[in-house]
Amino acid sequence: MIGRVVLAALLAGIAAGLIMGIIQHVRLTPLILEAERLETPQTVAAHSHGEDHDHGGWHPADGWQRSLATALTTVMAGAAFAAVLAGISLLSGMAITRRNGMVWGLCGFLAVTLAPAMGLPPELPGMAAGDLTMRQVWWVATVALTAAGIYLIVRRGEAWAVAIALVLIILPHAVGAPPPVHAESTVPAELAARFTANAIAANAVFWLLIGQFVAIALSLAAKDIYES
Repeated sequence: MIGRVVLAALLAGIAAGLIMGIIQHVRLTPLILEAERLETPQTVAAHSHGEDHDHGGWHPADGWQRSLATALTTVMAGAAFAAVLAGISLLSGMAITRRNGMVWGLCGFLAVTLAPAMGLPPELPGMAAGDLTMRQVWWVATVALTAAGIYLIVRRGEAWAVAIALVLIILPHAVGAPPPVHAESTVPAELAARFTANAIAANAVFWLLIGQFVAIALSLAAKDIYES
């Protein structure tokens, strides 16, 4: 049974990832390429200072290799996120159905995309950024605390649970995201704003698709657990 649930979730996530890959190629990749054209060798060196980059390994070339690598990464992310949703559903006993699939997707979007973006908006090459490790720690903590807060609100609902949930959700933003280690940026504000808006909107669609596709897949593959 668990194997069927996992397989169904993975297939649903792959389907959502494929659609997201198309959206990325149309809406996000042109903005990334535009930002890369504005970078200079000096800013590239400044932005990479203090970070551990592997310059000796293989990197996809521009064109079809890069597009394929991005699409594969998006598909794997979709499969992983879908598996996480299915796992949370099984562990919590809250079924993902065709009626609430998009609600599950919305919760995933709020926790994984929107909440972290309030402190660390999606970045283009050449934008000012903080220390990589500190950003990763803050991102993971924000996702975990936001997800815990959403769970308390949805699962419990009592006043005390909502109060704790709000504290958990606000806490990482009260602490604050890591500030940029350098102020220099080659990306115009208008281009950065366009990319942030498009990236957040694309991820909203991505998560809604994951939630609904997982709901459909589970209702077909595990009818005795998930009622449609």
